[in-house]
Amino acid sequence: MNLKKIAILMVSLGALLFSTKAYADKPTLVTVPTDSDTKPFTYKENGKFKGYDIEVVKAIFKGSKKYDVTFKTIPFSSILTGLDAGRYQMAANNFNYNEERAEKYLFSDPISKSNYAIAAKDGKTFDSLDAASGKSVEVYAGSNYAQILENWNKKHRDRKPIDIRYVDNQVTLPQRLQNIENGKSDFLIYDAISLKTVIKDQNLSLVVTDVADQLGTNKDGLEYLLFPKDKEGKALQKFVNKRIKVLQKNGTLSKLSQKYFGGDYSTLGKE
Repeated sequence: MNLKKIAILMVSLGALLFSTKAYADKPTLVTVPTDSDTKPFTYKENGKFKGYDIEVVKAIFKGSKKYDVTFKTIPFSSILTGLDAGRYQMAANNFNYNEERAEKYLFSDPISKSNYAIAAKDGKTFDSLDAASGKSVEVYAGSNYAQILENWNKKHRDRKPIDIRYVDNQVTLPQRLQNIENGKSDFLIYDAISLKTVIKDQNLSLVVTDVADQLGTNKDGLEYLLFPKDKEGKALQKFVNKRIKVLQKNGTLSKLSQKYFGGDYSTLGKE
């Protein structure tokens, strides 16, 4: 082999090694789906992603050389199926814990702590699901709230069942609250933060009452980020949890909570 061919070969090998290294150093893209309709956790304003969950996720990945994060708006019902199909690497949408989800997905450490509450017309307030027996409610099929209501009906077959009306994901939280005001449904169970925020923004004549009884486990009210239950999901979960602890200790979660919730609903010291 002559010197010219050797030189060409060395240049080619060098280019290959450089491109391989550059490829290896390229951050892994983390696409985070959200319905952008769960204010103040996730929503859009002037076409830009906003909300507590959005800013927490941004803070988690800030300065990371390993991961690069982007957000995508999709219907709520498509978020978990997208994780299943490998289209997304992490989900942020005010997700609560339930055993059915835990069988399929990995949970981050909690990023906020609220509580279950019920919105209804003034004078018809409910502080428990027992008080809502025989009343109507609109929910998304497959949501944590739907499961809570379904479980109540199963456990209380001697009582008049709660009238669970499953609505399309296009029926927003403000619309469902307006339906209570218009008499189309009786109540809505949701997290207290979201209910109070939307009712105030929409100037609705509804009252929010905290649910007095425990509806599930000691994880009630805690909010999580979700990951696929695979090797990549476990690695991402480990990275995210490490960053969440930092954001708790340095006050970032508390600061973002004050900004979006009007109070400290960060989870430090509240688990």
